[in-house]
Amino acid sequence: MSPGKIICIGKKTDKKKLKRVNDLLKDISRTPFEGLGKPEPLKHKYSGFWSRRIDEEHRLIYKYQDHVILIAKCRFHYG
Repeated sequence: MSPGKIICIGKKTDKKKLKRVNDLLKDISRTPFEGLGKPEPLKHKYSGFWSRRIDEEHRLIYKYQDHVILIAKCRFHYG
C-alpha cells in the first residue's frame, strides 16, 4: 500500500467512489486548499477543516496539517 491511498476491506465497496476519494487525496497532497471537488473551509463544529465533494451526497472532510492529511469524515454531509 502506498502512502496516502485508502483501501477498503470488508463490505462491498463502490469502486468509483473509492477512486474519487483517492484522486482527491492525491490532489490534496499537492494543493491542500484548491483543486478538485470544490474545496471549501468549514465553520462551527468543523472549524479548521476543509470539505471536498466526492459526489452529490458524500463529502471528504479533512484537515491538512504539517504535510499530513487528517480525515474526519468520508461519507455523507457534515452532520
